[in-house]
Amino acid sequence: MRFDVFNGDADGLCALHQLRLARPAEAVLVTGVKREIRLLAGVRAGAGDAVTVLDVSFAENRGDVLRLLAAGAEVLYFDHHHAGDVPAHPALEAHLDPAPETCTSLLVDARLGGAHRAWAVAAAFGDNLAAAARRAAEPLGLDEPRLAALAALGEALNYNGYGDTLADLHFHPAQLYRAVHPHADPWECLRRAPEVDVLRRGLAEDLARAEAGAPLLDDPAGRAFRLPDAPWARRVQGVFANRLANAAPRLATALIVDNPDGTLRVSVRAPLERRAGADALCRSFPGGGGRAAAAGINRLPPADLPRFLRAFREAFQA
Repeated sequence: MRFDVFNGDADGLCALHQLRLARPAEAVLVTGVKREIRLLAGVRAGAGDAVTVLDVSFAENRGDVLRLLAAGAEVLYFDHHHAGDVPAHPALEAHLDPAPETCTSLLVDARLGGAHRAWAVAAAFGDNLAAAARRAAEPLGLDEPRLAALAALGEALNYNGYGDTLADLHFHPAQLYRAVHPHADPWECLRRAPEVDVLRRGLAEDLARAEAGAPLLDDPAGRAFRLPDAPWARRVQGVFANRLANAAPRLATALIVDNPDGTLRVSVRAPLERRAGADALCRSFPGGGGRAAAAGINRLPPADLPRFLRAFREAFQA
């Protein structure tokens, strides 16, 4: 049996799409909302089985990787988050790179020799890596309208990954993957997949709501915004944070969303001009983690919000 395990955002989806375009195979799909990263916990595989893992932290899934390897499964792993200690094992093929200017889809693209690079470019745009996306696209010779179309596709796919539960999303990520997969050409997918059109319209509506609010913090270190406990706010938090970061590349961005349980979910973007510090800041709070350029805290107690804002300002002071 084969299992394809992937993050529910644009990077995880496009990474798997590239692999299965190049290496077609039927597999059980295992995925979830973007922050559901311990996806291997539910995978039961053994001798003769193959598990492909895309865009979820190796460090967070290390115990389950070891369990699967001990059971005799083969594991192929691509990821760009903090990996921690990676074991040497003949049944483990790991492509792990936490560099802030890469993403999982670009790692898959390198492994495939650029076979389906336009999808890696779309994913990089969706992950707010515009410069990396443009560099990857150079051999394709694309004009600006076609590049802009890939950026729009990546952003729409990424938007669908954010939510507290699957009920917040427009589509289950596995359903969205199945809708995308028949399209080898991303521009055709953008034109013909009705799911993508739904996402683009939903994104525009949710962004209009988010942009109507005033910042919670606005100073030379960065800006912080707070959004309410509502499905639209949970859906738009990633794209809204990226838009804010792009509008002020010298500033850090924090987006704080009220969770249904009364805690706060925090997304942090380091300044685009110096993509560092987001992971260290978030890991200094329980439940925090991520990458140097973009990280988060799943459940911050409201009483800790003033302390977080102080730490945010200190972390990103010029």
